[in-house]
Amino acid sequence: MTQAQLTPSTPATAAAMMTLKVKVLRFDPEKDKKAHWVTYEVEAQAADRVLDVINHVKWYMDPSLTFRRSCGHGICGSDAMLINGRNRLACKTLLRDVVKKSGDTITVEPIRGLKVEKDLLVDMEPFFDSYKAIMPYFINESPEPAAERIQSPELAERMAHSSNCILCACCTTSCPIFWVNGSYLGPASIVQAHRFIFDSRDEATQQRLNIMNQNTGVWRCRTAYNCTEACPRDIPITQLIEEVKRAVMYQQS
Repeated sequence: MTQAQLTPSTPATAAAMMTLKVKVLRFDPEKDKKAHWVTYEVEAQAADRVLDVINHVKWYMDPSLTFRRSCGHGICGSDAMLINGRNRLACKTLLRDVVKKSGDTITVEPIRGLKVEKDLLVDMEPFFDSYKAIMPYFINESPEPAAERIQSPELAERMAHSSNCILCACCTTSCPIFWVNGSYLGPASIVQAHRFIFDSRDEATQQRLNIMNQNTGVWRCRTAYNCTEACPRDIPITQLIEEVKRAVMYQQS
């Protein structure tokens, strides 16, 4: 592939440019029997994001490259990819965090455990099916109070981490159990269940604990910590899964 350059904003930034090889795992179901690597040579700055580089490849070098991205600011979670062997959001990953010097190579692959539709684009439906299975919405059939339903600061704090999930699938698709057992609900769904299980205003706690206690639920977790390391929102996922496990055990005692 021909070399391309991300245009520097000022003369001062031009000195910080470096040449990188971006190695992307490509797959087109209409043409390919299996995935293959394609390498693009790009000039960029250390402060650029991996998403900037991939966008440049698509916009100026190879428009056939396919991937998801939306907000570009780590909120929507749509651009989860395997970058240098680790699940990350391309929009939050700076080049300086994945390369050391000019001439280095970045590898970019689709997240694992979900069917690859094309290139870096995977079928997210199984992931969202697991999410829907835990009833990820507030359930309360009691008469509405005159004012708001009150939550204690202590319980609000307990739910704070699980409320930060953006459903990027970085955690679930980094889980070795999910890779070999697609029926496992996965870390992201358990985190979403945690948010409602520990909400004292919600009335479906028992239903969710029953879902967690099935053979597709929390007991599949082997505490590998991959999910916690992969989370771009710094959610202590393994800890939250253990809290749900304890809640399930408590309801049985």
